[in-house]
Order: sequence, then structure tokens, then C-alpha cells
Amino acid sequence: MEIERKFLIKSLPDSLESYSFHLIEQGYLSTDPVVRVRREDDDYYMTYKGKGLLAREEYNLPLNKEAYDHLLKKADGNIITKKRYLIPIEGTSLTIELDIFEGLFKGTVIAEVEFDTLEEAEAFNPPDWFDSDVTNDRHYSNSYLSTVELKKL
Repeated sequence: MEIERKFLIKSLPDSLESYSFHLIEQGYLSTDPVVRVRREDDDYYMTYKGKGLLAREEYNLPLNKEAYDHLLKKADGNIITKKRYLIPIEGTSLTIELDIFEGLFKGTVIAEVEFDTLEEAEAFNPPDWFDSDVTNDRHYSNSYLSTVELKKL
């Protein structure tokens, strides 16, 4: 089960380059249900996601590079590329996944935080540099972005 909240941000955090990050490329074979293939650095996998925005089923299956390359060619719509910074939240076990989109959606920045329970997600107080909570707005889901014409959010 994936439980996550998504936020727009007011400004980038200080010392952003001091945090670890992943380079991500992903395409969608289907958006209903969500079936995604992703390259994260040198790791490859296919993900199935159930319905929902705040909480939903999620299953990851490992792929090799050849399988990923083959499946990515079959993806519908936009291929999404982004740099994901991993920013620990001091005093908690939580990590902010700050996605700075590149390519087609350059300029879009979304912060995600994953939780172990719904109660933890609902009680979360975001840092001051976060802006609107867009968890329940499907327009900020990556699967939706894969289907839209080129435009910034």
C-alpha cells in the first residue's frame, strides 16, 4: 500500500545540491489501471498502481535494461523525466521526495511524502517552504501528466 501526500512548493530548500538524488525516466503503458515502467538511475522496474490518490495498492516488479527499453517504446503519451531529491525531515523517519521535472515539464516542481499509515498522513504538518496540498488533484499525478498536451502546471 502506498500512502502519500503531494504538494506544490513556494521555494526550493537551501542547499538543495547537498541532498542525494535519483534521475528518473518513466512511461505509462496504461493509465487505467496505472501500469508504468521506470528507470531510476541504473535500476529498472514495472509498477502497477490501484485506484486512489492518497492511498492505493502498488506493486513493483524488477526489469532488466533490455526489457525496460522494449516496454518504454510501447508507452502511450509523454515520457516523464525528473530529478528526485531525497530530503530527510528532521526529527522524523519521513523523507521528502522533491521532483524537479525536466524535458517536457521543465519548471514543474512537486514534493511528495510517503507515510506508513493514513493517520500519519493526515496528521502531517508540512514545512514552511511547501505550498498547496495537491494530493487529491489528479492533474498532478504523473500518469495524468503522461496524457496531457505540452503545458506547464
